[in-house]
Amino acid sequence: MRVHICAMGRLRAGPEKSLVDDYLTRFDRTGRGLGLGPARVVEMEDKKGGGMAAEAVLLQRAIPQGAMICVLDERGKVETSPAFAERLGNWRDAGRGDLAFVIGGADGIDPNLRAQADHALSFGKMVWPHMLVRVMLAEQLYRAAAILSGGPYHRV
Repeated sequence: MRVHICAMGRLRAGPEKSLVDDYLTRFDRTGRGLGLGPARVVEMEDKKGGGMAAEAVLLQRAIPQGAMICVLDERGKVETSPAFAERLGNWRDAGRGDLAFVIGGADGIDPNLRAQADHALSFGKMVWPHMLVRVMLAEQLYRAAAILSGGPYHRV
């Protein structure tokens, strides 16, 4: 199952980008034998400043046709890492070829796009900047692959 992180905003060179790249490389390596990955990041910028509706149009263009859509949203479901790993495994086992994680801009995700999502995931009640959400998502993808592979990375 190919993983697409569709995100508003550009992540410039720096510690956050290094962490995302490192965790996604680990995810690709660990997930390959599990039918997970590769993972790629698709970044968009709303240069016209059209707000959430304009961002939703850009995000929808980045989501592959027929992909499972999971939005990152503060109103989403808070899950444990093992539950997230199980969810990924279930989506893979259901034969989904593509999984798109959608990260909105500063104002969040347009309600119409959120309504189209198959799942909404939250990293807690706090609001996080998009650059940190990417890091946390990349790490959780790697952690999920490690859990599914029985590797030692995740400790209870």
